[in-house]
Amino acid sequence: MIFDQADLVNQLMQGNQQFAGYTVDGSVNLSAVTDILQNIPAFEIYNKDVESISTEQFDQQCQQNWHMPAEYKTLDIAELVLSCCNNDSELQRCGQELLLYQERNLFDLLRYLNYLVDTMTQNQVIWGVGRGSSVASYVLYKLGVHRIDSLYYNLDIAEFLR
Repeated sequence: MIFDQADLVNQLMQGNQQFAGYTVDGSVNLSAVTDILQNIPAFEIYNKDVESISTEQFDQQCQQNWHMPAEYKTLDIAELVLSCCNNDSELQRCGQELLLYQERNLFDLLRYLNYLVDTMTQNQVIWGVGRGSSVASYVLYKLGVHRIDSLYYNLDIAEFLR
């Protein structure tokens, strides 16, 4: 995420004081919020020229800063998904997909999606049935991200992970 001045002020007004590693749009006038910032210990916002890094580097940087509770960051997502399976064919499909997610270093994404679904459920937020190629993932179905049973419809996981 790249924060602009409004985002920074929003975060401060919500009481967030953990800014280590935040990326801030280079056009932000930090002097406009200096009075508030001087009371925050170890304020480490830095400017980053986003166009000077590759897409892969940008994605990796963003994935290192998932904002979710610690229990989700350390969650054994593979165990959680496999525990949701009811039969051998579900276990086989989830196992196959989890290997593909692991090869692509996407377990943190799955953890975050699990947190997101839990948070939306707790707050009674309604979201769609499913959309696009994501419905080809049975793991996402088991996590509750979408409601399309890709195993039932014989959807190939390659459609999602290309």
